[in-house]
Amino acid sequence: MPTRRVITGRSQEPRQRFVEELRLLRAAKGDSLRELGDKLGWDWSLFGKMENGHTLGSPEVVQALDQYYGTTDLLLALWELAMADPTQFKERYRRYMVLEAEAVSMWQYSPSLLPGLLQSPEYARELLMEGGLKGDELEAQVEARVGRRESLLRDDPPQFRAILSEAVLRSPLEDPGEWQAQLEHLDMMGHRLNITVQVLPSSVGLHALSNTDTMLLRGTDGQTVAWIETGYSGELVQEAAAVERLQLRYDRVRDLALSPDKSRQFIERMLEEAPCEPLT
Repeated sequence: MPTRRVITGRSQEPRQRFVEELRLLRAAKGDSLRELGDKLGWDWSLFGKMENGHTLGSPEVVQALDQYYGTTDLLLALWELAMADPTQFKERYRRYMVLEAEAVSMWQYSPSLLPGLLQSPEYARELLMEGGLKGDELEAQVEARVGRRESLLRDDPPQFRAILSEAVLRSPLEDPGEWQAQLEHLDMMGHRLNITVQVLPSSVGLHALSNTDTMLLRGTDGQTVAWIETGYSGELVQEAAAVERLQLRYDRVRDLALSPDKSRQFIERMLEEAPCEPLT
């Protein structure tokens, strides 16, 4: 059979293809951005940012566009591909993002920050701003990070266990309302059948992963790899003996953590104690 040729002339890169379809569909309708915003009930500037590739928008917006254009779920399917596209991440993380998207099981230990898969947009934005990002690059990276959670919400999601050091939950956002929303989001995600959240109390003292943010990923081939990270860089660990050592350390930390039920109670107690007004 001859090799299939690309005949549409449209981009094969998911994010760019999504942008192209948005532009083509609006042009076919003959709407201006303002007219589109008025008809769908969203600020027209959002559609402008989507068509410029500055944001992918939310699934609710994309579904409304599908309905308006009569494209069934075409735009939503392209949106999902764009959200999962590893090229939107910084180059050094792309291989890891591919492995994360394909994983059937994931186990993470976080010593100081909430896992990216469980971060709210506000948490991700404040963290990335502290890292020096701003403007369009900041918004693109916030969107990319938050988009990673889609893998946990699909119909056949991977199993994900997150062990959080108590220090993670004792490091609030600057805005109390945003911190409250983050804790509520964490509590909600922890109630999903495929997600287990455990808290490691500070009282356990030193342990095998005290300063190592660790993610273990098992793929469809049954092989497990690890990703270890600091605030400056990350490293993919694939050598079997090294992965096994990290798995053993992770298991020891899990043995020290509160049970899922007690961890949920801990998070709900944090919600009750969270300040409602900025500290002065």
